[in-house]
Amino acid sequence: MINLDVNHKNVLVRVDFNVPIKEGQVTDDTRIRAAIPTIQALLEKGAQKIILLSHLGRPLKALNEDGSLNVKKFTLAPIAPHLESLMGKKVIFVPTVSGPQAEKAIADAPAGSILLLENTRFEAGEEKGKSELAEQWAKLGQVFINDAFGTAHRAHASNAILAGFFDAKHKSFGLLMQKEVESAQKVLNHPDKPFTAILGGAKVSDKIMLIENLLDKADNIIIGGGMAYTFMKAQGGKIGSSLCEEDKLDLASELIAKAKTKSVNLLLPVDSIAADAFAADAKTQTVNSKEIPDGWLGLDIGPEAIKEFSDAIKASRTICWNGPMGVFEMAAFANGTKQVAEAVAAATKNGAFSLVGGGDSVAAVNQMGLDDEVSYVSTGGGAMLTMLEGGDMPGISSIG
Repeated sequence: MINLDVNHKNVLVRVDFNVPIKEGQVTDDTRIRAAIPTIQALLEKGAQKIILLSHLGRPLKALNEDGSLNVKKFTLAPIAPHLESLMGKKVIFVPTVSGPQAEKAIADAPAGSILLLENTRFEAGEEKGKSELAEQWAKLGQVFINDAFGTAHRAHASNAILAGFFDAKHKSFGLLMQKEVESAQKVLNHPDKPFTAILGGAKVSDKIMLIENLLDKADNIIIGGGMAYTFMKAQGGKIGSSLCEEDKLDLASELIAKAKTKSVNLLLPVDSIAADAFAADAKTQTVNSKEIPDGWLGLDIGPEAIKEFSDAIKASRTICWNGPMGVFEMAAFANGTKQVAEAVAAATKNGAFSLVGGGDSVAAVNQMGLDDEVSYVSTGGGAMLTMLEGGDMPGISSIG
């Protein structure tokens, strides 16, 4: 983006303003704030008009009873004044997605304007990647900037397909997208050793490709959260009523064997905080993770696991974290995630590069006020997971 000539040009910017809105107010503006450096840089480089494109939710999956769009729930209208307040500059909301009305609004706007078009997913052609829709948008500007990492794993009309209507001199990543890509590539392609991957969450099935890819790159793979108990059972452990994917036991055994073959240190929690119910006020006890009593379930890692995991993390030079260690939303089961977050922050302070990606782990870091104490917090959960898996990223490859 730095090298593009945008002076006196209309610039289309695909941003990710898919943010929570309650009663017409934005309740978490992290993604909006993350886009501001790109918008500001374009203004400073003399862009004539900046036209912002974004989706919000899945409006076509939640139509009104009569089959019409639920505009009130999915409109981007509340985002315009919020962005305006953050930037201290007028933001014009255009209540249509494309077509003559959008063209007129852009033409009528004074030079130096920022315009936000309505939800791109109000158009059926968006998620279908229709080139006709992308071509309509392409006519609105002379330059295209993709700054929406959160959708980079999708071949939608407003990102990958739209990019195809611009040559290399007229399209680029935004500053946010550039940071996201560089951070992921540093972890995947140029990690300083030792490299530790921390994986959590509920299901092994959600992380199979990620584990497979990291087995060729990491020195340590730490596994916590509900997915750990599938591995425990695969090793012959008694896991009580803990979460377990019975159809993935053989896969878990294969992954353990692959880790040994590749000399990767696969760390599973030696102890757990078990509860007699999935509830914030449940009775708890600390037990060996392979000896969880019948009727009890593991909801967090225990003190021995915390120490072992923390020691490995603090000795690392590169860290990638995707997924919490337990049910961190409940105070009784948040300590494991909290201690791991603090270990990642401590390692970062000592010079390690740390990347936190994935909705729950990002939420945990933010909740604990440690987001400024790690190297990079990704704005794209599914996109970061796909990239770390080595999957296809149309929003990135289309820029070149």
